[in-house]
Amino acid sequence: MEKENKKYNDPQESKETKKATSSAEEEKDIKINDNLSEEKEKMQTSEQDKHQKLQREYDELNEKYIRLFADFDNFRKRTLKEKADIIKSGGEKVLSDIIPLIDDFERAITALHKSDDKEALLEGIDLIYTKFLNFLQQHGIKEIEAIGQPFDPEKFEAVGTIPAPEESQEGVVIDLVQKGYTLNDKVIRFPKVIVGE
Repeated sequence: MEKENKKYNDPQESKETKKATSSAEEEKDIKINDNLSEEKEKMQTSEQDKHQKLQREYDELNEKYIRLFADFDNFRKRTLKEKADIIKSGGEKVLSDIIPLIDDFERAITALHKSDDKEALLEGIDLIYTKFLNFLQQHGIKEIEAIGQPFDPEKFEAVGTIPAPEESQEGVVIDLVQKGYTLNDKVIRFPKVIVGE
């Protein structure tokens, strides 16, 4: 035991031990500091990589947005132009279809001046009228049925009232002053009617 006490109590040994311990601790601190520096560098590099990655994603998304906006703007302009063209030339089809009717009227007028056959003239005018009604139907124009229908102010324009001959005809369209028409189920001219009261 005395030897063991000497070992621990020897001041020279204790200085060497302390030096060795302190140099080991210093080395350990240096290694820790080096490790910390490496970790800091790795973290900084990692953060820079993240920042660069985010910047690239932002740039890609921004470029996609700009392209999408440009595509949409081009689409909008193109559809506006197409719509204007349709409106401008939409009447062209109708007008080209009405030209043969004009030809028929011109032939009828010529025949009226030359012929005395009233029956033939009336038959010709009836044919032109029928052809014209077919033309209107082909272009979506239909006559609104009015007589005998219950009066509806959203469908009919009342121009007068008369006493109803029967009680069942009260509030019903009795007579038609002017025909009404729809274009593809939209009223383009309301029928003018007389209503029973």
